[in-house]
Order: sequence, then structure tokens, then C-alpha cells
Amino acid sequence: MIELAPSILSADFAHLADQVSRAAEGGGTIIHVDVMDGHFVPNITLGPQLVKSLRKATKLPLDCHLMIENPDRYIPAFADSGADWISVHHEACPHLDRTLNLIKNHDCHAGVVINPATPVELLSEVLDIVDYVLVMSVNPGFGAQPFIPNSLHKLRKLRELREQRNLNYKIEVDGGVGLDTVARVVQAGAEILVAGNAVFSHGDPMTNAQTLLKVALEATLQKV
Repeated sequence: MIELAPSILSADFAHLADQVSRAAEGGGTIIHVDVMDGHFVPNITLGPQLVKSLRKATKLPLDCHLMIENPDRYIPAFADSGADWISVHHEACPHLDRTLNLIKNHDCHAGVVINPATPVELLSEVLDIVDYVLVMSVNPGFGAQPFIPNSLHKLRKLRELREQRNLNYKIEVDGGVGLDTVARVVQAGAEILVAGNAVFSHGDPMTNAQTLLKVALEATLQKV
């Protein structure tokens, strides 16, 4: 099953509730919230208060992607604010197993994220406890970046490892997902598509979401 996770990083914050609603009407089933601290990545974005407000505006799961240093300090706050899914970067967590279990102990789905230069193999010891793996197909920090093709190899590898080890994690991709790349990422193994620019940067989020999902679903029917 292919799911679309519209990323509010590219939304119009003056009309955020309406834009999220339109994206959901177009088929979005998860709302992706990028959290940046200006240290782990060179940008500052959203915090628990925004998540708390967004929780009131949608019943869809809130997928909080923590691009921050010391995520253990903030996981409880995001969980208390209404996050349903919380993902942390392998690169930011010296005690990754402990961090992932902290997320689970707060009744949230636990995800691990890898940057473009991080190999999938480094996740070997935690794949049996994560609910999803997020592959960054751009360098994190800003929206509207071009897709990094080597990400396709990582998606295929994660799918192979899941089959080999009989695991159940979902495979998510974030960065440069649009009409020109979505077929390739789906065929490589991505099941959750994070898309900000493609959904919110122009036109109607509902129409954009519908079009992106249509292309993605068609790609699943094609022979690779």
C-alpha cells in the first residue's frame, strides 16, 4: 500500500489547517512535520506547540521527523503534544536503541532516519525494533532540493533486508519526491512518500496530492 505524507514545511502557514485538510482530501493519510533546531541541520522550524495546534486541526497521524541534536530531551514533549510517529536520525543518536525504545514507551511509532551519506547497513541492529525507516533523498535542512539518485539503492536494500529477515517496518522516503521521481522511488520499495513542494508549493493541495498518488499507484503496476 502506498501512502502520501504531505510535508507542512512547504505549506502556507497562514492557512495551515485548510491546506492540511485539502491535502487529506486528495489522499494524504499522514501529516509529516519537519522539526529542525539550527544545529543538527542549518535551519530552524517547528516545535511541540505547533504540533499541539495541528493536532486540533486533523485526525490524521502526525509524523514528527526530529532533525535535532539530543532528541531524547524532546521526545516526551512531542509525544505529549500529539505526535503519533516520531523519527530520529541515526547520525544524532549515540544510543539509538535507547532512543527508539523511549519513543515506543511514549506510545508512538518509532522511526529511524538516515542521511544521504549514511549506509543502510548501519541500521542492522535496530531494524527489528523500528516501525519505519526514513531514507533522506536530499541533504536535510531545506525543502525543494533535487532528488539524490543513490537513494534508490537504499530503498531496494531496505526492502531486501525486510524480506530476508521477515521484518515488518515501513519504508519511507523524503526529499525531491515529485511527479518526475515518484515512480522510481515506489518501484524501488518506498511505501510512504513524504512530499512538500509537490503538494503545497503551487495550485491546489488536493489536486496535487491526487495527481502524485495516481502516478505512484500506476508505477506499482508496471514491471521494473
